[in-house]
Amino acid sequence: MMEALTIPKETVGLLRFPAYEVLPGDAARAQRLQNLQKALALGNLEKQKVVLFFDTVDGLRTVEATIWAVLDDYVLLKGGNVIPIRVIRDVHF
Repeated sequence: MMEALTIPKETVGLLRFPAYEVLPGDAARAQRLQNLQKALALGNLEKQKVVLFFDTVDGLRTVEATIWAVLDDYVLLKGGNVIPIRVIRDVHF
């Protein structure tokens, strides 16, 4: 994995995200969605945080947060910030 800057979850709302999909292929996107659903369950049932790796217009970032919702196009983090699903590269449990 590339070098990523870790940011506090409170600053996610200040970021700018690219308009393109960062993962190539349907299989990788399906795996990402499956990982996000698992992270959602861990967050809601066990209050467990996960680490998200995602692209911004300024480069790769990571954030440790609890996922509260997985919507059609976004994930909602504890505290109300959202990240577009299309920019999420990986989820670490």
